[in-house]
Amino acid sequence: MTLRVSTLFFDMNSFYASVAQAEEPALMGRPVGVLTTDAPGAACIAASIDAKRRGVGMGTRQDEARRLCPGIVFRPVKHDVCVRYHHAILQAVETVLPIHRVWSIDECSCLLTGSQQELSRAMQIGRDLQQAVLDRVSPALRCSVGLAPTRLLAKLAAGLEKPGGLHWLLPHVLPDRLAHLALDDLPGVSWRMKARLEAAGITDVPALYHLDPKRARAIWGNVAGERLLRELRGETVVWPETHRGMIGHGQVLTAGNKTPEGARLVARRLLVKAAARLRREGFHARSLHLSVKCAEAGYIGHGGDIRATQDTFFLLEVLGRYWTALPPHRPLSVSVTLGGLVPDAGVSADLFAPAQDRRALCAVVDRLNQRFGQDTVRYGQLPPHHVPYTGAKIAFGRIPTAEDFLE
Repeated sequence: MTLRVSTLFFDMNSFYASVAQAEEPALMGRPVGVLTTDAPGAACIAASIDAKRRGVGMGTRQDEARRLCPGIVFRPVKHDVCVRYHHAILQAVETVLPIHRVWSIDECSCLLTGSQQELSRAMQIGRDLQQAVLDRVSPALRCSVGLAPTRLLAKLAAGLEKPGGLHWLLPHVLPDRLAHLALDDLPGVSWRMKARLEAAGITDVPALYHLDPKRARAIWGNVAGERLLRELRGETVVWPETHRGMIGHGQVLTAGNKTPEGARLVARRLLVKAAARLRREGFHARSLHLSVKCAEAGYIGHGGDIRATQDTFFLLEVLGRYWTALPPHRPLSVSVTLGGLVPDAGVSADLFAPAQDRRALCAVVDRLNQRFGQDTVRYGQLPPHHVPYTGAKIAFGRIPTAEDFLE
């Protein structure tokens, strides 16, 4: 019997730290911690393989990282550089196999067709892909590759060995090959869902694997549980397309911005960035929400529906009213969210909209900043302390574009 797989999933190993090593080859082979920002109190958001083996991981503070891993080197994350490497990796992979979908800054999947699906051929394609990234991008950038009949299994196969692993999963080796994993090692099983499964008597991956699909649906409370279970078993599952519903930005306040006025200016800055994305991505927003985390009061917020707009001036006016109704005390972080997104083509004219249409003016501001650099034209005062990459940070499921770094 010929073994066949249809999905190849690749995961860049310790991506942020590997990018730092690619930028500075002298760091290769040394433990590296990548910091949220270039500040003494910043924590690690990533660590190199050598540093991980000594216990350094996401959230580890610098002093603790030095204790765990003497000689560790720290570098602040450079989001624009990481995005540049991301695109270089995609180009290298495309010389071997077309990319089907980008899942995050360091994870992508490809579809195998015809003779590519034969396991021996697919394994060679995986090796060729790994080598293409090393040769065409940097020897610091290693990736793990997984092969399987579904994306979920291919992702799990890629995670079985890091760095540089190449593994496959097929139904005839399941669930034994995954028995060592914890339930929340499975994509789609959060710690809350793990607790719910354990309450239902499902305490390990083999028990989940043998669960009745209808019971999985009941435990999850929706069809996602059944879909996950069937994909775990290697069955073809069609997941519905997701649609963009909001654009949001948030920021933990630095010491220089931890005042009510500093937080207000940060919120304005975040909203300006979000509004520029609205126009660039072709949406109008129909709601605006503001949230502030305070040292004593916790999260406080204000928001509501607005007329469909992509006018920065109007959005800033609304934000000003919200802020007046929400005076924060000892703010720690702020976030703004534009919701109810409607494609430009689906927006109907508002009979009661102001006669003055400032969309054209906002578009001119966008073009000037893209051409001459960030903040060439500003919508009022900037926050007291400049924080790099405001509104242009890599997030789960979102990869900034080149334009994000110039707005």
